[in-house]
Amino acid sequence: MNMTIVSRMAPEVGASVKQVSAVVKLLEEGSTIPFIARYRKEAHGNLDEVAIGKIQERLAYHTELEERKASILESIENQGKLTDELKSKIEACVQKSALEDLYQPYKPKRRTRAQVAREAGLEPLADDIWNGKQVEAGEDDLQGARDILAERIADMAEVRGFVRGVYAKKSIVKSEVVSPKPAEPTKFEQYYEFSESIATIPSHRYLAIRRGQKEGVLWVKYVVDREYVMDGIMGLLKRKGEQIELAAEDAYKRLLAPACELDATVEKKMEADRQAVEVFAENLRHLLLASPLGEKAVLAIDPGIRTGCKLAMLDSTGKYLGNTVIYPAQKPAEAEKAIAIIVHKYKAEAIAVGNGTAGRETESFVKSTLKKLHAQHPEVKIPIVVSVSESGASVYSASEIARKEFPALDLTVRGAISIGRRLQDPLAELVKIDPKAIGVGQYQHDVHQPLLSAKLDEVVVSCVNGVGVELNTASAPLLERVSGVGANLAKAIVAWRDEHGKFKSREELKSVKGLGAKAFEQCAGFLRIRDAANPLDASAVHPERYALVEKMASDLGVSIRDLVGNKTEAGRIDIRKYVTPEVGEPTLKDILAELVRPGRDPRAEFEPPKFRDDVTKIEDVREGMKLEGVVTNVTKFGAFVDIGVHQDGLVHLSELSDNFVTDPASVVKAGDRLQLTVIGVDLARGRISLSAKQKPAVGGSRGTGAPPAKAQRRDYSTSGFAINPFAGL
Repeated sequence: MNMTIVSRMAPEVGASVKQVSAVVKLLEEGSTIPFIARYRKEAHGNLDEVAIGKIQERLAYHTELEERKASILESIENQGKLTDELKSKIEACVQKSALEDLYQPYKPKRRTRAQVAREAGLEPLADDIWNGKQVEAGEDDLQGARDILAERIADMAEVRGFVRGVYAKKSIVKSEVVSPKPAEPTKFEQYYEFSESIATIPSHRYLAIRRGQKEGVLWVKYVVDREYVMDGIMGLLKRKGEQIELAAEDAYKRLLAPACELDATVEKKMEADRQAVEVFAENLRHLLLASPLGEKAVLAIDPGIRTGCKLAMLDSTGKYLGNTVIYPAQKPAEAEKAIAIIVHKYKAEAIAVGNGTAGRETESFVKSTLKKLHAQHPEVKIPIVVSVSESGASVYSASEIARKEFPALDLTVRGAISIGRRLQDPLAELVKIDPKAIGVGQYQHDVHQPLLSAKLDEVVVSCVNGVGVELNTASAPLLERVSGVGANLAKAIVAWRDEHGKFKSREELKSVKGLGAKAFEQCAGFLRIRDAANPLDASAVHPERYALVEKMASDLGVSIRDLVGNKTEAGRIDIRKYVTPEVGEPTLKDILAELVRPGRDPRAEFEPPKFRDDVTKIEDVREGMKLEGVVTNVTKFGAFVDIGVHQDGLVHLSELSDNFVTDPASVVKAGDRLQLTVIGVDLARGRISLSAKQKPAVGGSRGTGAPPAKAQRRDYSTSGFAINPFAGL
């Protein structure tokens, strides 16, 4: 462990040196962030996952920085140019950009104008000018000397840092519409003549402008005060003279401005990416932690018009039972009969309807069918009907995971199964899909993809371990997200389960090939075994603390089984009696909470969305309408809300509350239900404006022209289904 790095990181992450040192030690030992946060609280002073993640991130940054320093020092030393002063400056660097500025004069360069001038023997002339001596030379020689001086000035760390800082903090981002101006309306119209300081422009606006530039709609430039920059450069040089000024001007215009503008825009882009990724991550977290319906039999429907609606029946554990196809538009009577028989035969407790094309129409048809069924057969328990997001379902259905799960099924049936399972348990199903395919934010294809992937993966892992995983029913994609497991061990666990049957205890995990002591330590606490002989195996209590719980039970004079889940008995425990150097109050409080509610699910109770039956497409939406919506994405400028018309509406930041709001995330989150008023509809652009205010101002025109083209729904053949368990319907 490098204590210099640790000391440097502490103020950056807002933790003590002791805390940072403890986390770094655990990370170096191979512990995961979820494990460190949950089971090593005493070691690091109860830091949360966010703080531990930041320590991991800064550790990687400073480790790379130190490696780069060593490489640079070696390079300069090999050139015979390393002085004690330069070495001290390099070793003191805490930022990569400052380090590269110091290295700039010593970097191997392609053949430059300055090198040509040096080869022509003009460096002594340049030195004389630099030192303020009077010189007599022809214009060609003076130009060569200025080329040398321009490179010298551009290579000065102080000058380069100053110019970069001007572009990073004081430049103005300007965008204009390209010529000729697009004939049709675009989503970039507000940026046709736009300018804002690079220091204050929000990430979403910056990313929008860059997308407009990429799509050839906008022309973007970065403007700085040239006079301010030149005054600053000359002030740093502390030299005067016409030739010096000309060289400085050339250095700025030819060498510094292009490079520093690029550096500043890249840094601004990364800053915007980081902010956007944080928004995406927060949206994904709420989607993954959406309320599960739970263990209820579900009839899943993937809607379609021409090719019909694909039905898949799942039992309460998500096991696939069978499938069929109905054609509500073409053969309504047969479709009604099929739904009625399936609901009665399989005792469906819920019907999940995909929210894609024809989703609302199918939902209305199903509700009408159930109403008729109830009227004719009051004894039949009528299932609830829930609209379920299809985001990523088509990606899953064509994936290798889906092919392995259901090799004999058509893609559309796999899609229906996914829709049904994500109603039963959103987290368990969504982990099978690349998070980027779920649709977690705006501009997600514009941000740095490795950064986005890493952050979203981190969120998935956090959510999976936060909820816990049922060992005997979890799929390999779900298991591989468990702390310490990974893809290979997940497959090994499933293979062991297939060969030997259900795990009877956590201890049996040690029989899985490749699952050693370290992996067991990291994963065991996050895996649950329902109905195990030891009730602690169904809880979040780590096996390393079983002996401690047994001591508690013994002190109370009860058995472990009588203690676990017994609020009264657990309430008798005085945790102060069990504090040791290894186990402190934070861990003991966690254990106590688990004894009261073993294996508790942190997710909220399920509540289905309530969309209006008479509003199924954007043409049905009218200004002044009162609607309920479900938040799908939260951005820096507002929240997108599903109101059941295949086109999310936008609640702008200014319409989220009657009170002043600066950050939408402080008011709403993905999955929230909102009572809304329609304040504007633009059919031509496919935009719906909504307000969550008590008394919103309704205004604006409905717009003219045809509605926007809708995304084409996948159109697969309905042939080749597996043997139909619904035969005879």
